[in-house]
Amino acid sequence: MDTDTLRRYLEFYQDLGIKTLYRCTPAPSAELAPQTKEPAPIELPPMTPPGETLLHILEDLGDCKRCRLHEKRNKIVFGVGNEQSPLVFVGEGPGADEDAQGIPFVGKAGQLLTQMIENTAKKEGMPVLRKDIYICNVVKCRPPDNRTPEPDEMATCGEFLFRQLLTIKPKAICALGGTAARALTGHKEGVMKMRGKWFKWRDIPVMVTYHPSYLLRAYNQEAKREAWEDLKKVLHFVYD
Repeated sequence: MDTDTLRRYLEFYQDLGIKTLYRCTPAPSAELAPQTKEPAPIELPPMTPPGETLLHILEDLGDCKRCRLHEKRNKIVFGVGNEQSPLVFVGEGPGADEDAQGIPFVGKAGQLLTQMIENTAKKEGMPVLRKDIYICNVVKCRPPDNRTPEPDEMATCGEFLFRQLLTIKPKAICALGGTAARALTGHKEGVMKMRGKWFKWRDIPVMVTYHPSYLLRAYNQEAKREAWEDLKKVLHFVYD
């Protein structure tokens, strides 16, 4: 295994909260002098099981009670859209409407996101609709009072988000808001400093922009213009 591949494996398992890997070595042999023994290779499992699908991941998620967010949720919000999409949008977490329906981005913020995707694509001459794109969130259950997810909650759900992304293998990811941006890039800056720039998750380019709920506020007219520019960048990157 080359160094770059090993590095990506270790980063992946670190993201899942695995801090230590143990190497099994054969029992000492009386016929083999200690100085002549060769170290046993570390056998790492694949980053995604062969043939894994989004359905497999959803079944594994099950009636998830892995963190405290399950306590007040109505429905798990897994993801929606084209499972072969070259573009994935990742938000923060479900709101009240999403929690009720089990579908991401169906409330006012979701309606704005749909308009942004479809209107931008139409103006740029691209036949792209919301249904053509896959959309999901960092956490799959609604945080109480729509608070920001806690680090341990994001780490727990992050396993399933990362498996979704590894299964879909999109050409690019669009991170909606600071929580999604930090979860995917590891950067700690605010979304205003990160937006409009390319980062990477694994080897997949990540474009950061504002969350639609932020754009619903009347005083954020300039942010709306910036978000449209960000969407143009990512759509041209993916579909040109």
